[in-house]
Amino acid sequence: MDLQDAHGWLIDLLNEISVQFQKVPGSAIFLRYVKSSYQNDPVRSAVELFLFLFAVRYLLAPKYSTSKKSYVKLTDEEIDELVDEWVPEPLVAPQTAFEEAENEKRPVIVGPTGPKSKLANGRVVTNVASYNFYNLAGIETLKEKAIQTLRTYGVGPCGPPGFYGTQDVHQKTEADISAHLGTTACIVYAQAFSTISSVIPAFSKRGDIIVADKAVNFAIRKGMQISRSSIRWYEHNDMVDLQNVLASVVKEQAKKPLTRRFIITEGLFENVGDMVDLVKVVELRHRYKFRLILDETWSFGVLGRTGAGVTEHQGVSVKEVDMLVGSLAGPLCAGGGFCAGSSEIVEHQRLSASAYTFSAALPAMLATTASEVLAMLETNGEMLTLVRENIKTMWAQLDPRSEWVHCTSAMENPIMILVLKAEVVASRKLSISDQEQLLQEMVDEALANGVMMTRLKSMPRGIHVTAKEVGWELQPGLKVCLTLGLTRKEVERTGTVIRHAITKVMKAKR
Repeated sequence: MDLQDAHGWLIDLLNEISVQFQKVPGSAIFLRYVKSSYQNDPVRSAVELFLFLFAVRYLLAPKYSTSKKSYVKLTDEEIDELVDEWVPEPLVAPQTAFEEAENEKRPVIVGPTGPKSKLANGRVVTNVASYNFYNLAGIETLKEKAIQTLRTYGVGPCGPPGFYGTQDVHQKTEADISAHLGTTACIVYAQAFSTISSVIPAFSKRGDIIVADKAVNFAIRKGMQISRSSIRWYEHNDMVDLQNVLASVVKEQAKKPLTRRFIITEGLFENVGDMVDLVKVVELRHRYKFRLILDETWSFGVLGRTGAGVTEHQGVSVKEVDMLVGSLAGPLCAGGGFCAGSSEIVEHQRLSASAYTFSAALPAMLATTASEVLAMLETNGEMLTLVRENIKTMWAQLDPRSEWVHCTSAMENPIMILVLKAEVVASRKLSISDQEQLLQEMVDEALANGVMMTRLKSMPRGIHVTAKEVGWELQPGLKVCLTLGLTRKEVERTGTVIRHAITKVMKAKR
């Protein structure tokens, strides 16, 4: 067969295929579709042809067994050997020698806590290491109310708030907090720590931007980590640096898709004790169009005429804060946390906040205790006044009179954080571990003289986490918590004991 005969045979074959194809029902419609598709979009025709050929090849491909074992079978002896050799990675960093020594001599309180606490060794000491600012642990009416609630509602609801866990006392507490702050709505969480760490990721997602103070507490840091948002830090309580960072973010995002942007800060900083300049923060958030999340864990129940927090103290409307987060476990001596704001902000959390959706609701007796304490703060302003007088008395004994330490806390903060002065650290070339060792010796010396205080302790870094990833290094310090359960003379004596303990330790280490 020559080339001409082969060409004629191929034409006859194609004609025969065309005739047979035209006899198939719907073939004319298919041909019109192919012609029009190729004319309008030839690339699409090519893609469709590729998919058709791929499907044909897949259907005609030989079958294979998915149950075929392609791995090496180990003997029982080999498996036992591998199990014996395997060492799990620790969940937390191992204790240092310093931490082990500290734990061995940690004081143990026997019975109820209070301004005067009994230790396991039988000694009674002045307790300035607990957050019992208003001596609520000693108020019998609160105890009776809690017991009555316990007998009525039981220990706990044993279910999430959205699934038979919400009780009428929870709704009352939410209404009481909202009324106390002046917000539209409020939502109550079962744990204080998980409140802010759930609120942040409920609103800020991957691709969103968070601008945060470098000294924010560990719970805020965990919330930002969970959110997977882009984090920008500004120097602690530095409003000029905050403005620069906000301006930089706005400039960078000018030609990019619109994202949600948040400023996150604290009312009273847990790690430093000082107070935010909320007036300036609000001004900047409006100028650069950022949302504001304010953590009032340590300022709610402490600052302001009725303890409503830093907004009341600095005369800022709560409407200027998008999400106002606080604790019911610190100054209020109850339990849980809350987030107050608009109705939309609150209702969004009922389905989107993990700690609210997947955790058992707050025990009823703690919700009732929180409501009772709020009522006491609103009607009995003397409680706040007495605490503030004791704070001033302690300041007079420590900050201006000690040549070794100074207080970084705000004057209104009942938690006084005492750190070694910069010149002392520089002259003695003290490292962080050196400072922690000295401060612990001061704690032990004060305890030996009848005063129990504690050190400022940060959460440990994760395993393999570097200082750069942490973002901010906590300066070690002493923590002294004031309470109205002590008289003025008792506060003066306590301050004298602490000051002498500091002096004795520092002079012994010359």
